[in-house]
Parts: sequence; C-alpha cells; structure tokens
Amino acid sequence: MVNSEVVFLKLGGSLITDKRGEEVARLDVIAQAAAAIATARSQRPDLQLVIGHGSGSFGHVYGKRYGTRAGATTPADWYGFAATGDAAARLNRIVVATLLDAGIPAWSIQPGVALRCVDGRVTAGPEDTVAEALARGVTPVVYGDVALDSVRGCTIASTEEIFERLAHHLQPARIVLAGEVDGIFTADPFVDATATRIDHITPADYAVIAAGLGGSHGVDVTGGMRAKVEQSLAMVRSHPGLTIVVCSGLAPASLTAAICGEPAGTRITL
Repeated sequence: MVNSEVVFLKLGGSLITDKRGEEVARLDVIAQAAAAIATARSQRPDLQLVIGHGSGSFGHVYGKRYGTRAGATTPADWYGFAATGDAAARLNRIVVATLLDAGIPAWSIQPGVALRCVDGRVTAGPEDTVAEALARGVTPVVYGDVALDSVRGCTIASTEEIFERLAHHLQPARIVLAGEVDGIFTADPFVDATATRIDHITPADYAVIAAGLGGSHGVDVTGGMRAKVEQSLAMVRSHPGLTIVVCSGLAPASLTAAICGEPAGTRITL
C-alpha cells in the first residue's frame, strides 16, 4: 500500500473483560470499540492496523493460578500452561468475531505458535505472518499468550511484549493502548478524585510521575499501569520516531482519534 501508515492498537484486558470475575467478557464494550475502529478505518483508509488485546479475566486467571509466567517443570505446571493458552484463545475468538461483525477483515494469529522466549524475554514472534497479512489488506489480531521458554520451560508474553517484537520489523508510527481511562493520571483516578491527566510523558518525566502510577484492578500477571508505562518508555527509546498513545476505549471518539493520529489521551514520546 503506497504511503501507508502502520498503527498498532491494543484493547486492554481490563477494558474488554471484568478482571474481578472469571471469564467475563464485556461484550458491549468490545462491540463499541469495534465500531470505533471501523470508523477510523473509513476515515483513514491508508492505515495498516495491527490489533492486539489483553487476556483479562480469561488468561490471567489461569496464569496466576498455575504461575505460568514463572515457568513450568511438573505435569501440573504444563497443564496450567495449556489451560492458560486455551483461555486466552477463547477471548480472542470473541474479539475477532465482533470485529468481523463490524466489517473489519480481522484474522486471528495465535502468537504462541511462533513465540520463543529466553528467561521471559521474547526472542522470536509472529512478525513474518503479521507483515504478510498487512500486505494483503487483512487486519491481524494478536493477543497476550503463553510461550515456550528455553530457560523457564514456558512463560507468558504480554501484548506489549509482542508489539515490541513486531515494532522492530514493522516500524509503526504509533501504538495505541486503549484502557478504561483516557490516559495516564497523576494518581489512580478510580480512588483519587483529584487525579489529573498527564497529556505528554517523556523519559525525563518518569521519575516525577512514577509514584502516582498504581497497579491493575483485578488479576494481572503481566504487570499494571506502571509496567505499561515503563514498557512504553523503553519502546520509544528504541524507536525514536514512535508515539505511544494511552487512551480510553470507552469513549469511541477518543479511540477513533487516537487511531487516526489526532489528539487523544496521553502521548508518550522520546
């Protein structure tokens, strides 16, 4: 595609599921997000979009129960590995079906088939398949998944970690992280009414704002908001032209704007 712009979009696990329950998909939220994505595609037909999503109350529940991110040695551990992957895939089927209903040519790519890790670090991923899908006008959909690990036996790779691998090969212009709140705040807006949104974050700002960053609501085995910001800052350091946008997936206009490159949420840049 001539003059195309690659954009990664993650629908957070806390957005598309209720992480305080077990395997509770927020179907109305997923449908609303799919409609916002479809609007963005109609406004910006030049975009090449890669969609990812978290595992929320599906994969994270099993991952915590069996300690899968830390590895596996026993038959029970390996059962947990398989169960975690199965749960993550169940949520993926819901997301992909909803995207298809919205007219998006969404194609599920199971990351675990291609993922390889060394002591929790992703060293191989589905980048070739994702690139081939984009070249054919298909919208690839990846998700946080279990992976084989040469040191731990197995682990869990978050969507952000998979995006980091893909970014080295696809060079996205921006990565949009859609969650429940419209950006990064000075404190947890769920518990502190005085919290205010930070419109722009650079590596130099992190030491000042780090104390206000909380964890996740509900079960999350790949880290909360602090981990997401740290991963985002590491990525913009590695890719100086990259912009990461943290925005609300509950506000369709904000999500559409972020995908299209218009002002929305919190921007994280070098």
